[in-house]
Amino acid sequence: MRRGLWVLILMLTSPALAETMPRPMPRPVAVVAPAPEVTAKVATQRTAWVVPRPKQRPAGVVFSTPVIAPVQLPSLIGEVAPKKRPKGLGLFRAAAVKSKPGKAGLASRKGSVCNDPAIKGEEIPPIVGKVQGCGVSDPVRVTSVSGVQLSQAATLDCNTARALKTWVDKGLQPAFGETRVVELRVAAHYICRSRNNMKGAKISEHGRGKAIDIAGFVLDNGQSVMVANGYDKAVRSAHKAACGIFGTTLGPGSDGYHEDHLHFDTAAHRNGPYCR
Repeated sequence: MRRGLWVLILMLTSPALAETMPRPMPRPVAVVAPAPEVTAKVATQRTAWVVPRPKQRPAGVVFSTPVIAPVQLPSLIGEVAPKKRPKGLGLFRAAAVKSKPGKAGLASRKGSVCNDPAIKGEEIPPIVGKVQGCGVSDPVRVTSVSGVQLSQAATLDCNTARALKTWVDKGLQPAFGETRVVELRVAAHYICRSRNNMKGAKISEHGRGKAIDIAGFVLDNGQSVMVANGYDKAVRSAHKAACGIFGTTLGPGSDGYHEDHLHFDTAAHRNGPYCR
């Protein structure tokens, strides 16, 4: 018994014997045929992978780029509501422009008054006259109109300043033709006094900021034309053109008080403009 056991151990541990011993055959693997639908799917995938090469372009065929119409995107206006502004977030506001006291509702541009860029000057505080009937509620100090300088700044109301500008454009400059007037020689503007400085007379329109006196003109060639000794055709034409633009127009030969200047004011008369 013991001898047989040792023989078995010797046979199992000997490499030579182990190699000559027959090995067991591998267990056969069962081959399962795939389902028909799986075979069709694999065949379709293999067919998709095979990309056929394009045929050669026939001679003479010119390739043209296709025109692609722009895509019209739907408008979102009115479809998306804006989010509410967070609390505490202030609105942007433009800085307020401070203006000097003047006529309410008239916003002056820089260097301009009476809401007209062609009238240069400044707005000034209301003038309260010491004499009843004098004073200007909305005065401006005018320095030039339509590019024509005033020899001295004239204190007027805006209605008179605009009338002066209209006269310069439509009456004065056309009267001198190709020679341009560059300056007005101002003899008087606002002053609280009676008409023609006569005692007991009514307050002059000068005392209301509605009048201006012109003693002469300076031309672009340097020449000065004074009403007192140069009341020629051009000055007479300019004088006549002021009738209707102003309520009152006076000059040489009118009443003896205006021989050396032209008087213009914006007083309203019952029978229309008073022109002499």
